[in-house]
Amino acid sequence: MWKLLQIELYKIFKRPRTYIAFGTIASLIMIVQFGLKLDGKEYVDFMLSTIPGFELGGNVLNGYLVCYITLMMLLINVPLLVTIISADMISGEANIGTLRFLLAKPYSRAQLIIAKFLATVIYTFLLLVWLALFALLLNMLLFGVSDMVIFKSSYIVVIKSNDVFWRYLGAFGFAFIAMTTVAAVGFLLSIFAENSIGPIVGTMSIIVFFTVISTLNIPLYSAIKPYLFVTHMNNWKEFFDEKVDLNNSTISGTIQNPQRIINSVLVLLGHTVGLLAVAVFIFKRKDVLS
Repeated sequence: MWKLLQIELYKIFKRPRTYIAFGTIASLIMIVQFGLKLDGKEYVDFMLSTIPGFELGGNVLNGYLVCYITLMMLLINVPLLVTIISADMISGEANIGTLRFLLAKPYSRAQLIIAKFLATVIYTFLLLVWLALFALLLNMLLFGVSDMVIFKSSYIVVIKSNDVFWRYLGAFGFAFIAMTTVAAVGFLLSIFAENSIGPIVGTMSIIVFFTVISTLNIPLYSAIKPYLFVTHMNNWKEFFDEKVDLNNSTISGTIQNPQRIINSVLVLLGHTVGLLAVAVFIFKRKDVLS
């Protein structure tokens, strides 16, 4: 199995298109960094103007806030970058006619599917690590660190600088779980196609379709909303909401709704395991002609 996993990783990282996602993430983050370096003060002043009578001292536009802004912009686009690889894992082999050759190897179909999915998970993990290096660590170097100020619609959240970094570790870990679920969707769809375009479009269509359903306040849709994986994908932001005491002061080191994070993780993991199980079940019974 380890040898099979190594082969699949080699296949992924020898393809030039694999590095499109890494280059895209780096480019987009640098665009955000450049813009905030030039006009960051105006952005902060505008956000503070929505909360009359409130003033903040210190370095408000620091690396922690810039990272949060970056994640808000990028994490809605990362699923597409993940799908580019996951949707090609089986369909790509069928497209070039090597799938039957793979099945002649001394591995079961289940082992082949699991190895390919694990390779996809490792790719997703490395993509999130790359995102963390540019969005968090590089921003900390460029903008410095201070207390983190998060602007909400009618209030702000201030998190002490020594209470922020672990929250980002949790947020990136959560994002990895969410992106793994997206990868599982694309991976499953790739079994039914002989080129990657269909699974990529299909995965993004599923995300858009379920996102629309989750935003409609209709009783029927509200009943199924908690079970849709798209409902939980953005709950990494829960790491940045603190509990408050009776004086409405934030309690350092706390999360306001930790159970919401736990529930979201369980739903996402449940979807991932279920999708992988379905992929193994279907592929074991699939007539491979390519």
